[in-house]
Amino acid sequence: MEPLSGTPTFYEQLVALERDGMAFVLVALVDALGSTPQDTGAKMLVTPAGLHVGTVGGGRVEAKAIELAQQMLAAHDAKPHFVNWSLKGDVGMTCGGSVKLYFEPHPGGGAGAAWPIWIFGAGHVVQALVPVLAPLDCTLTVVDPRRDWLDRLLRARNARYLQHDNPAELVAQMPDDAFLLCLTRGHSHDRPVLQRALAERNFPFIGVIGSDAKAEILRREMIAGGLAPERAKLFHCPVGLDFGTNHPHEIALSIAAQLLAERDRAAAKLQAPSAKSQ
Repeated sequence: MEPLSGTPTFYEQLVALERDGMAFVLVALVDALGSTPQDTGAKMLVTPAGLHVGTVGGGRVEAKAIELAQQMLAAHDAKPHFVNWSLKGDVGMTCGGSVKLYFEPHPGGGAGAAWPIWIFGAGHVVQALVPVLAPLDCTLTVVDPRRDWLDRLLRARNARYLQHDNPAELVAQMPDDAFLLCLTRGHSHDRPVLQRALAERNFPFIGVIGSDAKAEILRREMIAGGLAPERAKLFHCPVGLDFGTNHPHEIALSIAAQLLAERDRAAAKLQAPSAKSQ
């Protein structure tokens, strides 16, 4: 049956959950023997709140599958699982069949989640940067007041483009582990975002396009605006590794390289044994 016009499909809802950073489990019925309440290939999405969309048969089978999916989310279990259930012995149904279910967790914002990158600005460098980052295991959010520039960006399944007249207001909505890039039209547009990010949040990486001179101006203005001097040092400007020219595509490559280096450095730091365990 075709979905009603305007009704999101199953996979459109899956992508929407990923883009919103919501944890969920994809549950699929991969095998069914005997008398079972649903056919092979049935699917559902389960969030911490319960069933989100779809079905694997309803009744006790579905209730048991939802319960297991919620347990996996609560335990931050990121490993896929298969289960084989006898409908009579394991589920308590009178049917004599059996089902094999596949559980695929999609963590939302915790360990194992796709790497969140937020970019403020949609100009020439961002136009070159998005195609470099989009193939990676990341989620991209690009914010800009200019709809026409957002519309020029590459369409990608893991990217969303937000038009907002006051982009700094969105800083409060960013996940704690987001990497933040200020690549706007100028320092007057960068500073409100940067000021809120440094005053109110503690992101693992903040990068700003520009020069050493721009960085000093930004620090002075933010300190004058009430930011603690030690916090005003916690951003990279100029962002990007020191190679290449000022061509937008080369700047984009240098920024992507720094993001990857900082991502791996942060991951290594988390995995390193503590002094107490040595």
